[in-house]
Amino acid sequence: MTQRLNIFAQKNEGIDSLIAAETWISKQFDPKLLELVKVRVSQINGCAHCLHMHRQDALKQGEDEVRLMLLSAWRESELYSERERTALGWAESLTRIAESHAADAVYEEAKSTFSEDELIALSIGIAMINAWNRLAIGFRLQHPADRKRAA
Repeated sequence: MTQRLNIFAQKNEGIDSLIAAETWISKQFDPKLLELVKVRVSQINGCAHCLHMHRQDALKQGEDEVRLMLLSAWRESELYSERERTALGWAESLTRIAESHAADAVYEEAKSTFSEDELIALSIGIAMINAWNRLAIGFRLQHPADRKRAA
C-alpha cells in the first residue's frame, strides 16, 4: 500500500483543529478508557495506523495486553467493567450509526452511566477517532511495520 498524502507533513488549520479537539477531550474524559474506545473503533473501521498508535497509547496508560487482545470480543469477556462496557457499546453504536441509529437502549445505558459532560466528551471522542480513521485510511497512512518493510 502506497501512502497517498502525509496529512502531517505541512501546517494545516484543519488538522491543527482536530488536534486541538483531541487535547480538549483528553482533559474531559478518562484517558485510559478513551484509548480503549479508540482501539475498538479502529478495529471496527479496519485502520491499521490508528490501531497501532492507540494500542501503544493504551499500554502507556496502563492498559493490559490481554484486555487489548480480547477487545473485539468484549461482550464475551468478564475483563471489562460495566463503565467500560457501556462506553464500548456507545462507541460501537455511534461508529455503526447507519445500522444502529444510536438505539435508545444503548443511549439510556450511556446516560445512566456517564454525566452529561462525560457523555458529550465521550461522544466527541468517538466522532474524532472515526474522523481520524477515515483520514488515515483515505490517505493510506502507513502502519510503522509497513514503513519498515517498504524501506
